[in-house]
Amino acid sequence: MPTNPKLLLSVFSTFAVGGPQVRFTTIANHFGPRYRHAVIAMDRNLACRERFDASLDVSFPQLDFRKGDTLANARLFRRFLADLAPDVLVTSNFGTIEWALANWLPIVRHVHMEDGFGPEERDRQIPRRVWLRRLLLRRAAIMLPSRTLLRIATDIWRLPQAGLHYIPNGIDLDRFGAAPAEAPWPPGDGPIIGTVAALRAEKNLARLIRAFALVPPPCRLVIVGDGPERPALHALAVSCGVADRVHFTGHIAAPQGLFQAFDLYALSSDTEQMPMTVLEAMAATLPVAATDVGDVASMLAADNRPYVVPRDDAALAASLTALVANPALRRTLGAANRAKVVADYDQRTMFNAYAALFDGA
Repeated sequence: MPTNPKLLLSVFSTFAVGGPQVRFTTIANHFGPRYRHAVIAMDRNLACRERFDASLDVSFPQLDFRKGDTLANARLFRRFLADLAPDVLVTSNFGTIEWALANWLPIVRHVHMEDGFGPEERDRQIPRRVWLRRLLLRRAAIMLPSRTLLRIATDIWRLPQAGLHYIPNGIDLDRFGAAPAEAPWPPGDGPIIGTVAALRAEKNLARLIRAFALVPPPCRLVIVGDGPERPALHALAVSCGVADRVHFTGHIAAPQGLFQAFDLYALSSDTEQMPMTVLEAMAATLPVAATDVGDVASMLAADNRPYVVPRDDAALAASLTALVANPALRRTLGAANRAKVVADYDQRTMFNAYAALFDGA
C-alpha cells in the first residue's frame, strides 16, 4: 500500500446504481490502495457501495443536512471539509452544487464530474443552474465524458478552457466476447432486441415499447433493469398488444454477459451523454438502434449512424425493423462497432486520464 494514499471525498446526488456511479467504483477498484475514499450520497442512497472491492479503504460519512437549505448546508459542508481535510473534493452533477459553494473560497482542490441532465433539461438549460455553474465551478477541474457536454461547458457555462477535461468513458473489453450468460427469459422465436437501463422517465422506455409494437414479428424485446417506471411500462406493453413478447428481467447486478444473448441493442432515452451501455453493446459486437442524444451517433461506427434517429416512435421503429429483418447487416454493423470501441474506448486510457485528474498532474 502507498505510504500516504490520497483521500478522495466523493459526493454524488445519488449513489444508486447508474452509469457515473459504476464508472467511479470501477476506477476505484482499478487503483486499489492508491487512494482512500469517503463517499456521500445527497439522497442517502448508497446502493452502489456493493460494487467497491472489499479490500478498499472506503467510508460513508453521514451528515445531518436538509434538502433545499442551501446556505446552512454550505456552512455544514465547509466545516466538514475543514475537519476531514481530504486531498481532493470530487463532486458529481448539479445535485452536489452546494459542495462547490462550500468550497468557493477553496479549502481543498476540487474536481467536478458532469455527466448530463435529467428530463427537466432535456431541451434547454435552466438559467439558474447555468449561472451557478458559471460562478461556482470556475476554479474546479471539470470532467466531461462527451463532446456535447464540452461544448455546453465552453459556450453556455463559459467555464475556463484550462479547467475542462474531456475524458470519454472506457470499458473492459476482455469482459465481452465470451459465451453468453444463461438468459433469464423464456425461449421464443425471432431476433432479440435488448436494452439495459434503469426504468426511469428520462430513459423513455415507453417510446421503445411503442416502437417495438410497430416492428413486424417474429422478434422479442428484453428490458434489463428495474425502477419506478416498471408497472407503467408493463401496462403499456399490455395495451400495445405485445406483452407476450416483452420480457422484464428486473435488476441484474452484472448484466454484461447478457449482451451476447441479444441480436441488437436499443436505446430510447430522451437525454444521455456517453452511455456506457452503448459501449458495452459495441464491445459485444452488436448493432445499435438509438435516439440521437448526446454523443451516441459519434460513438458508433460510421455505418451504424443511419440507425440513430430523432426522438420519435416511428423513426426508432424504422431502425429496429431494418435491423431485425437483415441478419447480414447486423453482423456487419456489429463488427464495425466492435472495431470502433477497441480503437477508441479501451478503459486503460480512461484510467490514466482519471489518475492525472485526481493527482493534479
